[in-house]
Amino acid sequence: MSYLIAVLPNRIKAEEAYTALEKSNVPQSQMSILGKGYKTADEFGLIDPAEQAKKRAILMAYWLVPFGFAGGYVFNLITGLDTLDWAGEPGNHIVGGILGAIGGAMGSVFVGGGVGLSTGSGDALPYRNRLNEGKYLVIVKGSELIQQKAATILRRFNPENLQGYQ
Repeated sequence: MSYLIAVLPNRIKAEEAYTALEKSNVPQSQMSILGKGYKTADEFGLIDPAEQAKKRAILMAYWLVPFGFAGGYVFNLITGLDTLDWAGEPGNHIVGGILGAIGGAMGSVFVGGGVGLSTGSGDALPYRNRLNEGKYLVIVKGSELIQQKAATILRRFNPENLQGYQ
């Protein structure tokens, strides 16, 4: 499905653009306005980068924490470190495993969360930021013919940004 997204400065311009698209027989089912009083970014399906980062961090933690525990346990077993005298031999290995698991959890948060936050949003973050600034998005989805027709109409309203996506 193709999308055409126009960023308009205020509600009046967005409603005028929507009305002009209606008059040119673009189906209402293929148009949306996002902004205050209309659909939100979440309702439309724009990805929230913080939510995606959290999901990636949790997914990585499922793997990294157990492997970190095993790695820490084995490292302590091989090296024979006696960090805590009172814990004895098996206790030191378990403490090494726990420290490895903590390292795995930190890795999942920093790598899964950090990378997810910086790369997981694509172009959704700039559009979310514009909505937070009080601007409006007029989105038209459909075939290339509808996209071209809508682009011609939307250009008359001098959008801040007009971009198509596949």
